[in-house]
This record gives sequence, C-alpha cells and structure tokens, in this order.
Amino acid sequence: MTFSHMRRGGRRVGGWAGTAVLLLTAPPDRLAAQDSLPAGYGTLRRDDIAVRITTDQLDIQVLPLPEGIIRLLAPDTYRSLNDLVRHRRASIDSLAAQTGASHATLVLVTFVGLVPQARFSPEDVNIASGGQLFRPLGIVAVSPGWGAYQLAAREQATAIYLFDEGITFREDLTVSYQTRSSNAWARAARILDQERARVRARGAVGSAGPA
Repeated sequence: MTFSHMRRGGRRVGGWAGTAVLLLTAPPDRLAAQDSLPAGYGTLRRDDIAVRITTDQLDIQVLPLPEGIIRLLAPDTYRSLNDLVRHRRASIDSLAAQTGASHATLVLVTFVGLVPQARFSPEDVNIASGGQLFRPLGIVAVSPGWGAYQLAAREQATAIYLFDEGITFREDLTVSYQTRSSNAWARAARILDQERARVRARGAVGSAGPA
C-alpha cells in the first residue's frame, strides 16, 4: 500500500490529508495490554457511553476503546470490542509505527448514512481534552467500503482511529465533527465512574468464590 507523507509535530505521518489510513488488516499474534479492572462484570451498553453527533446527512458515533472503558460494558459487548481490536492488532501496530504513536489511544468511530449518497470526511473527527485538540493520527478501516467516503441511507462505515496519547477519558472532553460538537462525554464519564466501582465490587465477590 502506498502512502503520501507529510511532517506534523516532528512525526512522519501518511495518508489522505495527512492521516495514515490502513484498509487492509491482518490477524494479530498477541493480545492487547490488559487493564486492572476484572473482565466480565460490566453491565453498560454502548449507547450508554457513545458520543453521538448528528448532521443533515450523518449520524456519527464515537466510542473510546481503552480496556479500562470497554471492560465496564456488558460481557458480550466487551468481547465483541475486544475481539475487534485484537483481530486488527497487527494493522494497528503497523500504523502506530508509521505515525510514531507508540502509545496511541484507540477510538471506534461509526458513520451512519441518514440520506442516500451521504458523504463523510473521516479526518474531521477531533477530540478536545485537557485544553488540547487531538486530531486523528491514523485510521484502521473496519468496514470494507470505508474508502468510498459515501453511504447509502442506513448504511454504516466503521473504523478504529488512532489518536496521540494524552486524552483523559476520566474527565470532560469535547468530540467534534466539522462544525458540530458534543459535550455528552461529561455524562458518560459519570456513568463510567459509578460502574467502575460496581465492577470492582462484583469482581471482588466473584474472586472470593462461594462461602
């Protein structure tokens, strides 16, 4: 695969408009790093924490993928997202090496068409956290038709975005797409904090076993 390249922030990055994009994926040979939270005790749904932005053509759904977040989701949802990252780990690592993002933050972004021939611009998804604006360093496409940047009504296009480290999901942040933005993460962060305590309590009971 051929990438165009440019310099940004002292790093060599490549792809459409400066962001590297991988459309081909390969299975991994190792698992992602594990978080301290026990797996299998979460109860949240994706809709409980996903940030959504709606335009006249699109519904954009943004879901962070750090283990400390997805382990708070219901077990089947956690397994699905964990497998999604695991099966694309080789592509993620390859792209991270190209962009110099050794500790990239992964975010799942889904575009849903609301009208026929809805156009979307992948690089226009940004996150503001801690007074900094984070633009995508790279994109690993999940949907086969991602590269068309166009959707039929109700059609979806999904990809894993790589952002530089430094995004703080334990605090308020803003997700933006072009001229639209959402501060809905403030509510999600509170929900996650409450669920985090519950998951640790459930995990402690579970690890103790029957009396």
